[in-house]
Amino acid sequence: MTAEPGSIGGLVLGNEDRVYQQVLASFPLCDMTEEDLRQNPQFCKLLTCLAHHVDKTGLTTSLKTELETFVLFFFHQSEQKLLSQRRIWLQSESLHRALQEMIQEHRVRKHHAAVPPDENMFYETMEKCLLVAKCARKLDPSNTTKKDQPSILGLTPQDVMELMPSENNIQKMKQMLPGVLEKHLKKKCFSLLSYYQPEWENESESLKRCKLSHLSAQLDEDKKKVEALKESSREKKVLLQRQTQLYLSEMTKCVQLLQSFILDNRLTIQADLDKKKLDYFEGKCELVMQKIKAEMVAIKLETYTTDSISTHKEIRKNLESELRACQAEKQSVESKLSSFEILGKEFEALAEEYGKLREEIEVKKWALKEFTNYNS
Repeated sequence: MTAEPGSIGGLVLGNEDRVYQQVLASFPLCDMTEEDLRQNPQFCKLLTCLAHHVDKTGLTTSLKTELETFVLFFFHQSEQKLLSQRRIWLQSESLHRALQEMIQEHRVRKHHAAVPPDENMFYETMEKCLLVAKCARKLDPSNTTKKDQPSILGLTPQDVMELMPSENNIQKMKQMLPGVLEKHLKKKCFSLLSYYQPEWENESESLKRCKLSHLSAQLDEDKKKVEALKESSREKKVLLQRQTQLYLSEMTKCVQLLQSFILDNRLTIQADLDKKKLDYFEGKCELVMQKIKAEMVAIKLETYTTDSISTHKEIRKNLESELRACQAEKQSVESKLSSFEILGKEFEALAEEYGKLREEIEVKKWALKEFTNYNS
């Protein structure tokens, strides 16, 4: 069978791209491309027809329904089995913990007060039985442990079971255990009831039993309320986060708008503001300079009094007279030096020799003085 011109397997050419995409989307597990579908129009038509009867995994509608039913049934059975196993484990674990609590409370009572021998024997027998059973379970090579795991200290469960109390004590313990356990559990339930509703603590025992029978349903109801409140809290938290983000975005826009407004206004009044600042700083600078001048004048007035000025004038007069004397002496020395320079190099040699002789005379005078001081 051949396709008519202008169509592909009964499909209009104008819609072929959309049809190819639908076919590829309907069969994602098939390794095909649009080019393959263009080259095989009849195969494309076949896939289009199959798309109404199978899903994306290749299963038919009826087979998928049966498979889903089987999976749901298997899941339901597994869930029921798991719940049963969990219930059994919780019962045994709760019983074991209750027995451990009873033993711990007995130890506390024995520490604070005297305990009857029968009660002491009961708890010691029960504690020993629990300990031996725990050790035997640890040594038991069951399916829960490794087959090739070496035994601890070479012991076997039979070796540990030999440490069990006497059969007579075990029988007595078993006879007393239901009553003691019931009493302990009743006390624990009443404590839980008093903790949950403190106003029920002073009620009668029969009323407490009645209310205790409805406690589980009430706890489930309260648990559902708590879960609903948690869900509501989560929704409100998400809503608060969204509102916070929206608020922050709006605040950011407002800040940007305010910044642009401030910038525009600053540019218009900046020149006038700068001029006023300049005038202010100029006036302040002038004021500071005037204060400095006033302080300098005050310092001069405090330093140079009438007496100090006359004294300075007298000192200046003496210094000027000494300066004139020094200048006259300088002129006379310079004239003598000029007259000595006229005599030439021979006079210079004589002057040097004369200087050396003066130095030797000074040295000998000093030595003679030291020698005279030493002799005296």
